[in-house]
Amino acid sequence: MPETAKLALYASVANQLNRFEVDVPAATLRRGGTIPLPANVQYAWPHATEPYLYVATSDSASGMGPAGANHHVSALRIDRDSGGLSHHGAPIRLPTRPIHMATDVPGEHVLVAFNNPSALRVYRIGADGTPGAEVPQPGPLDPGIFAHQVRATPDNKQVILVTRGHDAAGPKPEEPGALMLWDFNEGVLSNQQKVAPDSGNGPGYGFGPRHLDFHPSQPWVYVSLERENRLDMFTLDGGRLSPQAAFRENNLSRTVPPGARQAVGTVHVHPTGRFVYVANRASTTVEEGGRRVFAGGENTIAVYAIDAASGKPTPIQHVDTRGIHCRTFQIDPSGRLLVAAHIHGIALRDGSEVPCCLSLFRIGDDGRLDFVRKYDIDVSGGRTMWWMGMVPL
Repeated sequence: MPETAKLALYASVANQLNRFEVDVPAATLRRGGTIPLPANVQYAWPHATEPYLYVATSDSASGMGPAGANHHVSALRIDRDSGGLSHHGAPIRLPTRPIHMATDVPGEHVLVAFNNPSALRVYRIGADGTPGAEVPQPGPLDPGIFAHQVRATPDNKQVILVTRGHDAAGPKPEEPGALMLWDFNEGVLSNQQKVAPDSGNGPGYGFGPRHLDFHPSQPWVYVSLERENRLDMFTLDGGRLSPQAAFRENNLSRTVPPGARQAVGTVHVHPTGRFVYVANRASTTVEEGGRRVFAGGENTIAVYAIDAASGKPTPIQHVDTRGIHCRTFQIDPSGRLLVAAHIHGIALRDGSEVPCCLSLFRIGDDGRLDFVRKYDIDVSGGRTMWWMGMVPL
């Protein structure tokens, strides 16, 4: 991507999608306009070649919380000069909360993952760029437990659904996670493979995957494990994933403090394929002096160097994200800038507060991150910055 190419950053606050102009060399953002969506933004994905952004929205609570009744995928047209957004056609209704969505590689279908209940559905994209009818599947699909992400493989021949499972809670036992893979042809899913590594307690126990990303040139798939605070690397050969991880790495740099919940988040491979980045998230609060304050934990981006021969990830840096609970982050297509988005602010024990923010880091030739600046985002009224992404214009 040339340095003069335009890049837009979009960040949600509840049902509003806010636009920023990105200056990659200067590592700055300039605020633009805002567009409303039918409900709170869950995820968004740009079309591969056309100026459209597809946005999944829902009024359901996160996780396994109360279910709403307002769930959609909307198409937005992107102005290629300014990055401005406008509604493009009518949104399509979905049955439940869409936790994640993506398009297939050519942009012919929208892939939607649902978490409660876990499900995967495929919708056609019309010639005019609007999302349309659901593609009927020839038989029932095993969607696992708590789907969290869906991606088409780089050759568009398979689709992978990442299912996280659940930790044990009180009398409720652990529910296992898995990677679900199907062959994919013109929107139809078939020949399912289930990858649920067995660490001694049964398939998928102790395996809680959240997100994955693909190496740009090798058959390596990097999977972040939310419940284990780990990064795993699987191989993808002949349209099938390896049944076990080839490599495993602890994603944390320090011990989790008592009373804090620590969870791994998003994973992104650098455009060069030389590095991989994984978020660590902590936002548990405890009651202290009549107020809720941060219980502690690690909010960092873990940086790994990737061995060019084997794909093994080796940790080389953990950098503070300067915010709380980095739910989404992204690397610009040139590989020089990383932006981390945090879902909300939080009060600290010393009486100060860490605000909701977008944090900008320069990426060095060695893959390491150098913090440049951050932009505080107003999420008052109990709102959250649930999603953020960058789109070349």
